[in-house]
Amino acid sequence: MITFITAFFLLIIGYFTYGKFVDKTFNSDSNKKTPAHTLEDGVDFVPMNSNKNAFIQILNIAGVGPIFGPILGALYGPSAFLWIVFGSIFAGGVHDYLTGMISIRYGGAHLPALASRFLGKSFTHVVNVFTLLLLVLVGTVFVTAPAEMINDLISGDNYILKIIILCIFIYYIVATVLPIDKIIGKIYPVLGLLLIISAVGICIGMFIYGNPLPELTLENLHPKNIPYYPVIFLTISCGALSGFHATQSPIISRTIDNEKDGRKVFYGMMILEAFIAMIWAAAAMSLINAEELSQLLANGGPAAVVNKIAVVLLGTVGGTIAVIGVIVLPITSGDTSFRAARMIIADYLKIDQKVLKNRFAVAIPLFAISFVLTNMDFQLLWRYFSWSNQVTASIALWIGAVYLYQHKKPYLMALIPAFFITSVIFSYIFYDPTIGFNLSPTLSNWIGLVLTCSVTALFFVIMKKRKSVEA
Repeated sequence: MITFITAFFLLIIGYFTYGKFVDKTFNSDSNKKTPAHTLEDGVDFVPMNSNKNAFIQILNIAGVGPIFGPILGALYGPSAFLWIVFGSIFAGGVHDYLTGMISIRYGGAHLPALASRFLGKSFTHVVNVFTLLLLVLVGTVFVTAPAEMINDLISGDNYILKIIILCIFIYYIVATVLPIDKIIGKIYPVLGLLLIISAVGICIGMFIYGNPLPELTLENLHPKNIPYYPVIFLTISCGALSGFHATQSPIISRTIDNEKDGRKVFYGMMILEAFIAMIWAAAAMSLINAEELSQLLANGGPAAVVNKIAVVLLGTVGGTIAVIGVIVLPITSGDTSFRAARMIIADYLKIDQKVLKNRFAVAIPLFAISFVLTNMDFQLLWRYFSWSNQVTASIALWIGAVYLYQHKKPYLMALIPAFFITSVIFSYIFYDPTIGFNLSPTLSNWIGLVLTCSVTALFFVIMKKRKSVEA
């Protein structure tokens, strides 16, 4: 329990110290007008207060990532806490803050547009493909996961499951095309409160239940001996660092009222997500040993673990409420996934989004593709999502590093996590037997390190070349 409590305090300290340093380094300016005011259109650019933006942001970025990912990461034992804590403070928080704030400085631009500006126009097409792939995968995952959880609560019938999936798609279509303040802006604060209450309930239940939490050990406790590096950094993504957030922060950059809200809304909500991840990882470790957890995951997936944890800690009624809180997460990330995809395509193709039929014209093909993908095996879908997710995170952090370098600010703040997660994605794709090349962990790690060093060297070469041209 000492490890768990210490981790909580480290997250709080991280927000008030490193979060403040990040904000000071970027130099947020309360006197600068934000895109919510300069480009207000009543659809996507709408000024909203910091509390509303914060609730929307946490629901946008959370999904099932800070629950399913940490539950899978719990197989490694308490060492999973290290990535959640230090990853969210030094990587995830920086990633989310820089993506959101740089977007504000450039008119609410989405990731592909930022990549074009800072990494080169030729890179825009690659980033567009990766970003849209990630968003469609996320949207699909966040249709199937909540649909299955709702179905388990009410029937377990496959016919009912298809009806639930259809209903979620209908909601997504409506939330994707309507102005952001009509549905998302009104219901998200309420849903955000439900999310926080369910997480707090699990945390309190864990203490009352009294099962001891294992203390920190660096030993890899995974029952299948799957290597900690690079796998856990993709397994626990949304709870520490997630490229999906880079697609969501620009949505909120278009509704930020004042730049000074950035630390609370972008960095702070990443820290809050880490709290949620900590709670679910700890609950899984506390109640279920690694062998039983592995078996439960194999038979019913993370959703089965969520149900067991919720019912054991909170009873049938309280557990059901907690599960509903979990169901809220993916639904409120799925709708903004498709919304972000619509906005990115519209920006790329220069399609006016003030016209309702134009919004439908962009959105409907996305939903058609996603509907086809719902028939794909969930575990395989999750692997593709996890890898493309961290590729996107890597791109966003390199954009942050370029921005800070060009503005003569301490760029190592973004460069170090960019280097780390780039080495992870290279190593993983060479190691993974399902979507990768199935090489040995050692060889994969060396290849990943060499390729990452090459990318870093290229970064400095390009930066120096741009500097000499400007001079």
